[in-house]
Amino acid sequence: QVQLVESGGGLVQAGGSLRLSCVASGMLARIKAMGWYRQAPGKQRELVASINSGGSTNYGDSVKGRFTISRDNAKNTVYLQMDRLKPEDAAVYYCHADLGGPGRLGQGTQVTVSP
Repeated sequence: QVQLVESGGGLVQAGGSLRLSCVASGMLARIKAMGWYRQAPGKQRELVASINSGGSTNYGDSVKGRFTISRDNAKNTVYLQMDRLKPEDAAVYYCHADLGGPGRLGQGTQVTVSP
């Protein structure tokens, strides 16, 4: 099994920044890629960003140029640096591990952006 624990959410003013962290543990060799999804009330869950084992990244269109995903393999941690936050970025952010089949989601961390 793979366990994911997110941290770093909170309340920030529009235009501000937050950094989310996700620590993975367990059967780490199964992880092919990691990423972040988000879900706002009444909306579908959407991909925010992902990074694979080779370091290649992928971003959702709405966050390109503002968010940066990175990973520290020594710490089994993936980060999401969120800059120039907008009220529409407010959501529960979930860390995701791609295991080559059904993925694994963390418990989520709330991000709130005030106007």
